[in-house]
Amino acid sequence: MDAKTCMEKLKLVGVLSFATVDSKGNPQIRCISAIHYDSDSFYFFTARGKNFCEELLLDGRVQILAYTRFKEMIRLSAKAEPVHESEQEDKINTIFAEQPYLSNVYPGDTRKIGIVFEIKDAEIEYFNLGVKPIFRESYTLGAGTLSEKGYVITNSCIGCGKCQRGCPQQCIAQGKPYFIRQEHCLHCGNCYENCPVHAVQKRGGK
Repeated sequence: MDAKTCMEKLKLVGVLSFATVDSKGNPQIRCISAIHYDSDSFYFFTARGKNFCEELLLDGRVQILAYTRFKEMIRLSAKAEPVHESEQEDKINTIFAEQPYLSNVYPGDTRKIGIVFEIKDAEIEYFNLGVKPIFRESYTLGAGTLSEKGYVITNSCIGCGKCQRGCPQQCIAQGKPYFIRQEHCLHCGNCYENCPVHAVQKRGGK
């Protein structure tokens, strides 16, 4: 798996969930299908009068989630930026050509109320629940950065094996210290909660 393949899977899913936070700090989520994909970025359409647009213009941070029929979760964490004014009409027309239903929603010149945003830098998380053990990896799109998540076993480990025995995916291997195969970890925290000497630490300091 890689970032390019994840983007191809997003295309196949079609409708993506976009999460933002409003001015009062309340989480908001929308389903968006008015999307155009390029080789190294993608664009989406909304109307300037929508709260969604206001939230994007005020902050820009967004998480995008897709779930495939193969039990794969793909999540992007990114900042959306409005396309330059000189490119707006072209991008709107491209999205409307690829998504004909939009002409029923915004007929004729009413499409001009729209605005197109671009996402070109993102962290992509891929999580497959349809395999045993589960599989997860993270990738970057453009200049996106990766954040540390999950757990790690430190040198305080006494080798008792309690973490290994309790791991639902059996992704902890024996060693000095024991170690977690991160690509198979659920991030459930069972090892963290049950280590008798608190040798397991949460990555990212949270």
